[in-house]
Amino acid sequence: MRHLIRKCPKCASYTLKYSCEKCKVPTIDAHPAKYSPDDKYARYRIADRYIQSEEVSDSEPLKVDHENSL
Repeated sequence: MRHLIRKCPKCASYTLKYSCEKCKVPTIDAHPAKYSPDDKYARYRIADRYIQSEEVSDSEPLKVDHENSL
């Protein structure tokens, strides 16, 4: 089943479009996935969610100390 409402991961606004009108970021499905105790693909879905959250946080540059790095 395809859901109509979507959510912007950056500004947390809801929309029906595939990209946010305010910040021009691709939106994600606002509904959680169905839960099943026998879910074979849960680890992949969790990993995908983790990668998506890193992409949103990559918008802020990281400060790296080059003198103390390996």
